[in-house]
Amino acid sequence: MAKMMKLRLGVADDPTQLQPSLSDCLEAMLKQAEPLMGQVLQGLEDGVLATGPRRVPAFQLPGVRNAILALQEDADAVKANFVAELTRLVYEGGGKDQATTEVLRFEDLQLFADDKLDQSIELARAQQEVALAVDDTLPALDSLVSTMLGWRTIQPGLNPVRPDVFVRALQFALQQHVPQAEAREAIITPAAGLLGVSLRRLYRETSDWLRSTGVEPAVPLGGRIDRNTGAGGKPVTDAAAKTLLTLDRLRKLLVGDLDQPRKAEFLHTVPASMAMLQDLQKTDELVRRLEQRPKAPVAAAQPVDMLASVGAPATVPSRIGEQLGEEVVQMMFDHLAEDRRLLPSLKRQLKTMQAAVHGLAKEDSRFFSDRTHPARQVLDRITQRSLAFQSESDPGWERFMKSVESASKWLESKVVDADTFKELLVHLQDQWKDEDQGSKVKRTEAAKALLHAEQRNLLAQKLAADFVDMLQGLEVADFVRDFLRNAWAQVVAEAQLSCEDGESDPHGYRALVDDLIWSVQKSSAQRGRARRLVQMIPGLLQRMREGLKGIGYPPEMTQRFFDHLITLHKAAVQEGRDAAIQSAADEAWEEESKFTDSAVEMWLDGVEVQEAGYVDFPGLEPDGTLSPVSVSEPAQQAFEPVPPQDSEAQEGDGSAEGAARAEDLRVGAWVEIHIKGEWVRAQLTWCSPHATLFMFTSVGGAAHSMSRRTLDKLRAGSQVRIVADRPVVDEALDQVAQAALKNSIKKKG
Repeated sequence: MAKMMKLRLGVADDPTQLQPSLSDCLEAMLKQAEPLMGQVLQGLEDGVLATGPRRVPAFQLPGVRNAILALQEDADAVKANFVAELTRLVYEGGGKDQATTEVLRFEDLQLFADDKLDQSIELARAQQEVALAVDDTLPALDSLVSTMLGWRTIQPGLNPVRPDVFVRALQFALQQHVPQAEAREAIITPAAGLLGVSLRRLYRETSDWLRSTGVEPAVPLGGRIDRNTGAGGKPVTDAAAKTLLTLDRLRKLLVGDLDQPRKAEFLHTVPASMAMLQDLQKTDELVRRLEQRPKAPVAAAQPVDMLASVGAPATVPSRIGEQLGEEVVQMMFDHLAEDRRLLPSLKRQLKTMQAAVHGLAKEDSRFFSDRTHPARQVLDRITQRSLAFQSESDPGWERFMKSVESASKWLESKVVDADTFKELLVHLQDQWKDEDQGSKVKRTEAAKALLHAEQRNLLAQKLAADFVDMLQGLEVADFVRDFLRNAWAQVVAEAQLSCEDGESDPHGYRALVDDLIWSVQKSSAQRGRARRLVQMIPGLLQRMREGLKGIGYPPEMTQRFFDHLITLHKAAVQEGRDAAIQSAADEAWEEESKFTDSAVEMWLDGVEVQEAGYVDFPGLEPDGTLSPVSVSEPAQQAFEPVPPQDSEAQEGDGSAEGAARAEDLRVGAWVEIHIKGEWVRAQLTWCSPHATLFMFTSVGGAAHSMSRRTLDKLRAGSQVRIVADRPVVDEALDQVAQAALKNSIKKKG
C-alpha cells in the first residue's frame, strides 16, 4: 500500500450491509500499521536531511543521525517488527501482560535499575506525545469499539487499539534497531509525535467507517474516574513536588540512600538494605564513617537545586531525604483528601493523623519501602474498612468512626514511633474483633458450601461427557439425554463426593444409567422386554427419586421428567396396543430439547443457595434445565435490569471505567453490585480454586455469591462497578510515583 488510508475506511457504500465485527475492525486497522510506520521513518529521515524548518537540530548529532539513517536503510525489517508486535498486543487485548507496567507502582520503584527508570520516562514521554495528537478522535473510537466488545458504556482501558498499544509497538521496534540508549531517547519522542499525527487520521476514518455501517456508540460513564486506579478526585499538584520529586530521587528515598546517619540505638529504624549487614560491628563502623565525614565549607546562598549537586556532604542527603519524605507524605494525604470514595468525616480524622505520620516518616524511612510497616497497616486497615460504607448514614458507620477517633487520640497522647502504631493496630483489631468474628463465621460456612459445589460441578461435567459418549448412536429421547448430562450427572457426582469410604459408585447411581438408557430406547430388543420393564420400573423410579432428592432437585421439574418417562415406559409395556398412550409417548419423544451446553454453568442445591447467598439472573436457563434460581427463595434475589445512569448519579461512584473481567478481580477488591434495584457495596472475600464461583460480602457479613458466568453477565450489563481493586493508600502512593514520573519527563525535556 503506497499511502496510508488509501482505502478510505470512513466510507460505506451500502449502510444496510452486514456490520463489521470487532475482528473486521482490528484487521482493517492492522493493515494500516506498515504504512503508518513507513510515514514515521520518512518523517525521521526528513528531520535529518531536510533544510529549513523541517530540519531537526537534535538529529544532527552523529550518533542520532547514524541511527535514523540506519533505520531507513533497514526500513522493511523495522516495519515488520512494528507490525508483528502491534498484532501481538492487539490480539492479546491491548497487551494484558503489560498491565503491571502501564501504571507506575510506588512499591516497585525500589526494584528499578537506572535503565528501567529511563525506559519508564522514555515510554511516558512517547505516550504523552501520541495522547495529545489523538485527543479529539480517540473518544469516538473508544465508544464504537466498546459497543463491539459488548459493553453498553465506554471502556477506554479495554480498547485493544488504544494509543499506548501503538506506542509500545513503536518502542519495541526502536529497541530492536537502535540499541544505543542515548540515540533511542533522542528519537522516540519525535517518532511518537509523527506516529500520533498518522494515528489521529486512522482513528477518525475508522470511526467514520464504523458509524456509516450502523455501529452504535456506547454511552459514557457519568463521573470521570481515574481509569487506572478507580479513584476519584483531582490529581495532586503540589508545588514543592515539582521542584524536588523525580523518579530517581523517590527511588533513593525508598532504598534508604537519603537516610540521615543514625546511632546504634536507632538501628531498628534503618532500612532493610542496611539491616542486611547483620554484623553489628560492621554497622557501627559504617555509622561512624558517615558521622566522621568532613563537612563541606559554608558557601554563599545560591538559588540552586540541592538535589542536583554532586559530591555533597553526608548531611545534605539526610536533609534531602527529610524534605522529600515530607513531600511524599503530604502528597499521599492530599490524594486521600481528594478521593471521593472516602467519606468526609473519615477524611477529617485522617487529617488529624497526618502530623503523627509526618513525624514517624522523618525518623523511619521504612514507612515508604515496607508495606507491612505498622503505620502503613493502620492507614490501610482504616481506609479499606471504610469502603464498606456508601454514606455516613449506613448502619455501622458511627461505630466504625468511634474506633477511628480513638485511634487519633491514641496518636496524640503518645510518643509516635513504629511500636506506637503497632500497639494502635492491635487496639483497632480488638475493637473490630467481635464484628469481624461473626462475619468470618458466615464467610467460612458459605465458602465451604461453595467449594463443595464447585467440586461437584467439575466432577459432574466429566460424568456428563461420559454419558454423552454412552448415548452415541442410540435412539434416545432428548429429554432423557438432557436429564442424564444435567441432573443425573450431579446426582452421581454428589454421591461420589459424599462417600467417605472411597467407593466409586456407592449407591449404584452410575450403574443405573445403563438400565435407564435400555428402558427408553426405540431400538431395544422387543422379546421379553415388556416383562423385564414391569420388573425393573418400580425399583428404577424409586432409586432415581432418592438420587434427585439428595441434590434438592426441584419437585416440579422432578414430576415433569417422571411424567414423560412413565409415558414412554407405559407405551413400551403396552407394545403399541393403546393408541392414546402411544400418541402421548410420541409427543414426549419428539419434544425438542431446551437444553444448551452453555445454558447451565453451576448448580447449587437449596441449602447451598441459602448459606452462600447465591444469586443469578432470572431466566438465564430455559425451562426444564437445572437452575439455581428455581431451587429456593433466596436464589430469587436476582439482578434486575439497570436503567441508564445520569452523570449526577454516577458522580463519585468510585468505579474504574467499567468493571474488570472476572479473572481480573482479586480477593479484597471492593465493588458495587446492582441487586433488587439497589447498588450494594461489597468486598470480594473468596474465589473458588478454579475461579468458577465468587463470593462478595457486604456490611454485616451478608454473602452474595455467583458463578463466573453470572459475574461476566453483570459486568457486560454494567451492573458491577469497581470501587477499589487495590488498597487506597497504595493507590495514593502510586499517584506520588506518577507525579515523580511527570517531573522526570519535564526535567529531561
